[in-house]
Amino acid sequence: MITAITGGYVVPVASPPIDGGTVLVRDGKIVAVGAGLAVPSDATVVDARGTWVLPGFVEAHGHMGIGEEGIGDVGEDLNEPGETNGARLRAVDAINPADQGFVDALSGGVTTAAILPGSANPIGGQAVAVKTFGRTVEDMVVRSPVGVKSALGENPRRVRSGTRMGTAAAIRDAFLDPDPVLARVLSGELPWLQHVHRADDIGTAVRLADEFGYRLVINHGTEAHLLADLLAAKGIPVVSGPLFGTRTKVELRNRTLASPGILDAAGVLVAITTDHSMVPIQFLVHQVTLAVKEGLARSSALQAITTKPAAILGLDDRVGALVPGLDADVVLWSGDPLDVMSRALRVFVNGQEVYTYRA
Repeated sequence: MITAITGGYVVPVASPPIDGGTVLVRDGKIVAVGAGLAVPSDATVVDARGTWVLPGFVEAHGHMGIGEEGIGDVGEDLNEPGETNGARLRAVDAINPADQGFVDALSGGVTTAAILPGSANPIGGQAVAVKTFGRTVEDMVVRSPVGVKSALGENPRRVRSGTRMGTAAAIRDAFLDPDPVLARVLSGELPWLQHVHRADDIGTAVRLADEFGYRLVINHGTEAHLLADLLAAKGIPVVSGPLFGTRTKVELRNRTLASPGILDAAGVLVAITTDHSMVPIQFLVHQVTLAVKEGLARSSALQAITTKPAAILGLDDRVGALVPGLDADVVLWSGDPLDVMSRALRVFVNGQEVYTYRA
């Protein structure tokens, strides 16, 4: 099956925009992107004139499907009580594809999301990358696992009634006697997705990564901008956010929308996250808009929710740009997505139209 999305302002992200461009899709994959492309006679033509055509956004840290909305405790499957080392736990086993969060994601142009366990445990479990549309989890999975979630700071300290020393010791003990999952982290196969806010806790995260040699990804990083030069020098990426909301705990006192811009300017690989449902997933792009307002380079803005999270999670062979060979996750916007008045009009996942805006 061939689909031709024609006539739009095509923003591949990985290359310059193309006015009046065409995106050719065959069997769920992008096969060509450009101006003046020949459209096969048997192609289904999607008229994209007057729209901006972009890759689907990538949410690098969310909880759709395991922290379900609107149903209370029965939908809360983020944390396994009493676990210290939950490396064997898999977020993929708790996802409900019928969660409203996935519909909201599509309405905001988000077509891929990393779903992580919660942050109550020092080692929370295995994250999974999914498409935000599918009847079953098997239909949705892009890669499982895509990393292992760990937490430092206030959350595991409070839940376990322990100390920061105790949390770090629990992580260290687990790596000194690694199970097969942690062995994959130590080998560099899986990244270590570290929930952490305060600068001192970020320092602990870096210390542990230096000790054991694994691939560290800072998640949240509320005070990461205070250590931007250190993180840049060590090549440690940051998944920054959520950037909205009140400062509900001491770790968030230094939250600032300027953080992604400071990190980016220092040379840190930065993605932006909603941490859904802390910020509703459909507002992912609005966080980027406000980060630009507070100093994030416009040239880095869309990358922070497309190519960069895809690269951080090792998904850039599948998603994050309009490039031949990648999955045909394509979104037609009414205008520039960084304009808060723009909306996602039509969303394609693996070449299939799965969302259409109805006024």
